[in-house]
Amino acid sequence: MSLEVRTIGESDFPGWLRAVNTGFHRPPTVTEEEVALRRSQTDLDRTQGAFDGSRCVATFRSMPRELTVPGGAVLPASAITNVTVTATHRRRGLASRMMAAELDASVGRGEPVAILVAAEYPIYGRYGFGPAAGFTEWEVDTARAGRPQGAPSDSGRIDLADQAEVLKLGPQLHDRVRLRTPGAINRTERFWEYSTGKVTIPSHPWKEPLSVFYRDASGRVDGLASYIVEDGWHGMFPKVPLTVQELIAATPEAERALWRYLLSVDWVATIRTGFRAQDDVLPLLLADPRAAHVHSTSDFMWLRLLDVPRALAARTYAAPGAVVLDVADPYGHAAGRFRLEAAADGTATAEAAPSAAPDVTLSAAALASLYLGDESAARLTVTGGATESRPGGAARLDALFRTARKPWAIDTF
Repeated sequence: MSLEVRTIGESDFPGWLRAVNTGFHRPPTVTEEEVALRRSQTDLDRTQGAFDGSRCVATFRSMPRELTVPGGAVLPASAITNVTVTATHRRRGLASRMMAAELDASVGRGEPVAILVAAEYPIYGRYGFGPAAGFTEWEVDTARAGRPQGAPSDSGRIDLADQAEVLKLGPQLHDRVRLRTPGAINRTERFWEYSTGKVTIPSHPWKEPLSVFYRDASGRVDGLASYIVEDGWHGMFPKVPLTVQELIAATPEAERALWRYLLSVDWVATIRTGFRAQDDVLPLLLADPRAAHVHSTSDFMWLRLLDVPRALAARTYAAPGAVVLDVADPYGHAAGRFRLEAAADGTATAEAAPSAAPDVTLSAAALASLYLGDESAARLTVTGGATESRPGGAARLDALFRTARKPWAIDTF
C-alpha cells in the first residue's frame, strides 16, 4: 500500500498523537483529556503525518517562534518538533518528504530561519541544519565549592515565590532575558501554564518546584530560580541532591545572588545545574571552580537559514568589514553567493552577489553553525564544512561573526 504524506485534519489528530507517543517511547494510549490539551496547542496547518492506510506512521510539526540573534533583534522562526517515524516504516524517505514540505511552507510564510532540537546528531545536517547553540550541565560539589566569591554587591534580596507568582511575573522577566540572549526563543502562555502546574497532562507527571525571585533595590524582579530537592539522607548525614529546573537572570547581580542562594540551601550536597550555556560563568563564581564537574555537554539547538540576506542583515557584527560567501544548499533555499558588509556600529547589509569573487565557500549547515557565534570558520576549514576561496577569508569571517558570549538556547521545544 502506498504511503500518503499530508497535512493532518481534525479527525487525524488522536492517531497522530498516538504515533508521537510511540516514537518517543511513551505509552501510546491517549485520553480524551490529553487529546484536548495537546490539540489546543497544535496548529494543524503546520502539522504533518505519514499514513499507511488509516494508521499514522510518521509525525512532524512546527510552531511559530521568535529567535534572538546577536545584537538583540528577533527573527521569525519555524520551530520544528514532534518528528518521529515508527520503526516499522523507517528508511522510506518519510522524514525527508515532511521536512521538504515544511521548509517550502516556511519560506512561503516568510520565516527566514528554522530551528529544532536534534535528538540524534547525524540526521539533520543533510537538510541544511547545523548545530548552533550547545549546552553544558554541571554537577557541583557544594562542600568543595564553598561560598561564591565576593560579597553581594547591591541591596537586592531573594524572595520565596509560589507558582502563581511565577506565572504572573515570570513571563516579563523571561522576555527581558531572552531578548539579550542569542539563541533564545519566546515562550507561549501555555508553556508557563505547564511549567507552573496550572495545566497538567496525566501522562506527564508534574512535581511542584521550589522557586525564588531576585529583586533589586527598587523591588523589580531581575531573576528567577526554580529547583527540586530530592530525599538524600544516609544514616544521620544529609547528602541531598538539588536539581535546577530554571535559572534566568536579567543582570549580573541577579545571577550571582541566585547561585549564592542555591549554594546555601541547607543539607544540599550536590547541585545539578540543568542545561546552561557552554561558557556559563557558574564555575568562576565558586571559591573552587573545580567543584563544578561537567556532567554532560553537547550540541542542542540546530539552525537552518532559509533567507540568507535577511538573516545576515538582522544580526550585528564584531568589527567593520566585508566578506563574500558562496553557500551550497542541495534544497536551494540558502544557495547562492552573498556579500555581507558590516559597518563600524555593528549593523550590516547583505545582498545576493552572483558575480562577486567569494572569500569563503561553505555549506548551508556550516553557515548555520557560524550564524549565532557558536562555531568558527577556522575550525570548519579543517572539517571540510568551509573552504577559503581567498587567503585569509576564514579569519575575516571570524572577525565579523565573533560574539562576546556563546549562544544559549534556554528552552527545549
